[in-house]
Amino acid sequence: MNFLARNIKHIRSLKNLSQEQFGDDLSVSRSRISSYEENRATPPVDFLVGLSDYFKIPIDILIKNDLSKSEDDSFIEIGQHRVLFPITVDGTDEDLIEIVPVEASAGYLRGYADPEYIEHLNKIKLPFLPTGTHRAFPIKGDSMLPVKSGSYVVARFIEDVRDVRNGKTYIVLTLNDGLVYKRVYDHIEEHGTLLLASDNKKYDPYHVPVDEIMELWEFTCSINTQEYEEHELKISSIANMFNELGVELKSLERLVS
Repeated sequence: MNFLARNIKHIRSLKNLSQEQFGDDLSVSRSRISSYEENRATPPVDFLVGLSDYFKIPIDILIKNDLSKSEDDSFIEIGQHRVLFPITVDGTDEDLIEIVPVEASAGYLRGYADPEYIEHLNKIKLPFLPTGTHRAFPIKGDSMLPVKSGSYVVARFIEDVRDVRNGKTYIVLTLNDGLVYKRVYDHIEEHGTLLLASDNKKYDPYHVPVDEIMELWEFTCSINTQEYEEHELKISSIANMFNELGVELKSLERLVS
């Protein structure tokens, strides 16, 4: 079923825009907006792309899912699946990156679906990041050397676990282990699992059932905090590290591969 007409009207109303204002923002006439909302005309592809960028909602979600029961255009829940995150934006509408501090990482499994939990995380802006929703996570232990304990990994949210790319590294939120950073392999067809492997070979790889994967974030870049003393690594200074220090753009090999 196509919910596009209903969704356009509903989300426009959430933003308190008239059809004329909305049309101006998307460079189309008020009458075209009206015809789309009343399902008298089918929007062309270029309009759908602009609509997706404008609302920050994937095109397939706009078409296939009924969003009319949502009450907040920054956080929408559809059944048991979250399709958007409570993304905070600055005055120029640029996405900010939430930082999950070490002391809060243990509670991330409980708070990841809570907009209030996300809202209270410190935020930074990294303008060089590729398109997508990003978040910064602390790394613990030595299982993924040379990324050392105390480093931060910035990662991009992956909506569908089946989009995992074999051999790439991910922050994985699992039902039983909470947050882990591992190299991931797709074993969904054979076992209904993802295989999580450490780069440090003293740790054995292990399987996690797909239904225990709560979130998946693909590695984008990292920052090494090893030159700092532990007492210096306060969350208030982590933002400065990302913004003032050279960020280690290990993601470049991914972007050109």
